[in-house]
Amino acid sequence: MESQDKPQLSIIGSTEFVEVSGISNIPAKIDTGADTSAIWASNIDMGKDGVLSFVLFTPDSPLYSGERVTTSDYLVKRIRSSYGDKQIRYRVKLPIKLGGKTFETTFTLADRSKNRFPVLVGRHTIENRFLVDVSRTLVPRAKASKSTKLAAELQENPYDFHQRYFVKKENS
Repeated sequence: MESQDKPQLSIIGSTEFVEVSGISNIPAKIDTGADTSAIWASNIDMGKDGVLSFVLFTPDSPLYSGERVTTSDYLVKRIRSSYGDKQIRYRVKLPIKLGGKTFETTFTLADRSKNRFPVLVGRHTIENRFLVDVSRTLVPRAKASKSTKLAAELQENPYDFHQRYFVKKENS
């Protein structure tokens, strides 16, 4: 039986639009497999006075405002990316609006220029605030093409495809 002392949690989808530091309509991926949240930052600099400064996004992003964020309230964290790479990242607190709630949360600063989502929202941000309904997505995703180059290659000759991509070369 559930405790009646537990607060009612809001339901969010696997993708959401969020607002961070006054920048709205940022596509975000809700990732229950990630411990921490990450945001795309660039021009990260440290002053001799120990003040960290950075810009959210880059000039080629429609979300870029060019406004520098400065803080002396930061930490560093060793992160293992989804690709298995180990990185040291700065960790900062920023205001976020997610699922109708506004609060402060911790983000690591990362180059997310190659990611579809410039913000990744991890477990520590959603814990005790939200439930995630993975069937709900507020950010439209591009449909996968049925005739990709790989699919065509596989269809043309499955054996050659397997040899090319899955069997290790003896002299490698």
